[in-house]
Amino acid sequence: LARRNGMDVPRETQQRNENNDTRDLFNALEAAARFFQRNLEGSEKAKAYLDGRGVDAAIRTQFMIGYAPDGYSALKDALGTDERRMKLLDRAGLKVEDIDLWELRDRVMFPIHDRRGRVIAFGGRVLQKDDGPKYLNSPETALFHKGRELYGLWQVKQANQKIARLVVVEGYMDVVSLFQFGVKE
Repeated sequence: LARRNGMDVPRETQQRNENNDTRDLFNALEAAARFFQRNLEGSEKAKAYLDGRGVDAAIRTQFMIGYAPDGYSALKDALGTDERRMKLLDRAGLKVEDIDLWELRDRVMFPIHDRRGRVIAFGGRVLQKDDGPKYLNSPETALFHKGRELYGLWQVKQANQKIARLVVVEGYMDVVSLFQFGVKE
């Protein structure tokens, strides 16, 4: 599409992918995704929300859906509190020191993957309507540029050897729901 319209598409560079600092950022984001996934198993209200939306266990696993527990220090406590680790989490968009940290608590978490399947950011959805903005996203970082990513593209690529058509929808749950009902484009 970009080529037909005379536009350049930014490409990932090999140097960016092999940088030790970048690898540390990917590892921190992957660890956060695993933390959120483990917490989903222990949250009846988060599972009830997903059950109510018709999202089964296989789709939850496929999209690595998780849960950010209520409280301000759970992620920090799980991923490490030394100064180096805190700086890494800050650069990864997971700053956990400030109380207003994009209010990363008591939310269903949707990891956002890059084209190679690596976690680069998160979207979080409240469980109760009055608990703040419905969705909050990670801030832009060295790995995540909102305008360059499509949530679910990695899963679409895994489900289709060749993507003949791509359906673009508004939200995380829209993508997940389409997959749940067999629309994997």
